[in-house]
Amino acid sequence: MEMVIDFPGGARVDAHFDPYTVKTDQPPSGGGEGSAPTPFAVFLSSIGTCAGIYVLGFCRQRGLSTDGIRIIQRMHSDPMTHLIGQIDLEIQVPPSFPQQYYEALVRSANLCAVKRHLENPPHFNVYTQVTA
Repeated sequence: MEMVIDFPGGARVDAHFDPYTVKTDQPPSGGGEGSAPTPFAVFLSSIGTCAGIYVLGFCRQRGLSTDGIRIIQRMHSDPMTHLIGQIDLEIQVPPSFPQQYYEALVRSANLCAVKRHLENPPHFNVYTQVTA
């Protein structure tokens, strides 16, 4: 997969791939207009939404309603590094959700590809290329 990242103006930075565009911006305090989420917020949202697609798939396979199900994602910063040191994904289910599926729901969320890549991060190779 290839993405093209461009700079449409101001502090906006967009990623283009296939027929999609992911737009990002910075808040006014960071020199932007706040017209889109920051790149870091998009990154963080990919964790919860990825877990969510696995929860959705689990429920669909078993004919379980997703009404009232949601995932609350909480980030906890490491006071030493100021980086995120822990991410909690709380799967909230309504009282009518069958208790027998609670652990399986957690196992399905743990299949998230974003989470698995963070647990086994790729190597980054950043370089400059002159174009004509």
